[in-house]
Amino acid sequence: MESTGLSPDENIAAIPDSPAARSYNRARRWLGVGDFLLSALFLVVLLLAGWTRLLRDFAYFMANQNYMLAVFYYLLVLTLVSKLLGIGLDYYGFRLEHRYHLSKQGRLSWAWDEIKSWLVGLVLGTIVVELVYMLMRQSPTYWWLIAWAGFIFLFVLLVQLAPVVLLPIFYKFRPLERDELKQRLIHLCERAGSRVRGVYEWKLSAKSRKANAALTGLGRTRRIILSDTLLENFSDDEIEAVLAHELGHHIHRHIPRSIAVQSVISLVGFWAAARVLNYAVREQAFDRISDFANLPLLALVSTVISFLLLPLLNTWMRHNERQADRYAFAAIPAVEPFITAMSKLAEQNLAERTPSRWIEICFHSHPAISRRINAAQAWAAARLPSGPAE
Repeated sequence: MESTGLSPDENIAAIPDSPAARSYNRARRWLGVGDFLLSALFLVVLLLAGWTRLLRDFAYFMANQNYMLAVFYYLLVLTLVSKLLGIGLDYYGFRLEHRYHLSKQGRLSWAWDEIKSWLVGLVLGTIVVELVYMLMRQSPTYWWLIAWAGFIFLFVLLVQLAPVVLLPIFYKFRPLERDELKQRLIHLCERAGSRVRGVYEWKLSAKSRKANAALTGLGRTRRIILSDTLLENFSDDEIEAVLAHELGHHIHRHIPRSIAVQSVISLVGFWAAARVLNYAVREQAFDRISDFANLPLLALVSTVISFLLLPLLNTWMRHNERQADRYAFAAIPAVEPFITAMSKLAEQNLAERTPSRWIEICFHSHPAISRRINAAQAWAAARLPSGPAE
């Protein structure tokens, strides 16, 4: 028999959001909206004011008329100006985390992370942009289709390399030293048919008080990462419940399905970009398809498509999260650790337990904490044997 471990008048799902959680999440949403609007406005001004052509000419001058080098200089200045324009909002986000006692990171560490983030973005952006404009020169008609295939290859490669290349740029990791918990988690993965290459402690506490865990990578790079803030404040049963949820994504093949969805969306995006660029060339906004002054227009098309699809993608991701939750309910001995883990995560991360329905639809990739706890309690109740008939 499975018990929920809760008295009849004790319902964790009914715990209301604290004023701090409500105000913190409201501020985070407005910060995201502001960042989106600022980025979109920057792209529009570049195009309408003609500054993108001035920047292109400057890039050609700096590169001594070398096309590929000029593309790099253009991207370098574009991303640098964009970063400087958004640094005020980024710093507000940094201060916001401190205001609600969620961050322990100092200003210098934050600034260094911002620089590293810009450099990583520049490297990855250069690879993609140089590839796209090289293809535009070589195949003005079918560049978008070839670029799409190359983008998907790079996307899958990054999913594989992120745990071993990208994440260590920003955080320290070390093998988990708690052997009993390590073996317990590995055994849980083996029961799910998922081979992992190790269990690692994620030194998140150097920067944040939030807790997190993940099953990252693909194939030979798949590994379990557990933040030290999770290890410090959660029981082994609760950590197992959190990992069981992550394994649910593996069981339901959410990663390959996500790659498939991303493939379809990016195909539509590249097709739409090609149509828009062809129209812009016909209207003599640009000399030719491969005129890299049109890069802000490409970025604007991507931004608009992402904005329009966000509620639909969030709905699909919440469906995936519910599937992963249901796997976790069945994979662990009892659902009480899942329920208490969700409640602790909400409290420690200042997550909203009960957001309004439209906020959940538009902004949340996960179901509300209250819904997840209610689902766990309903699942446990359904497994209880019926009492004797009266």
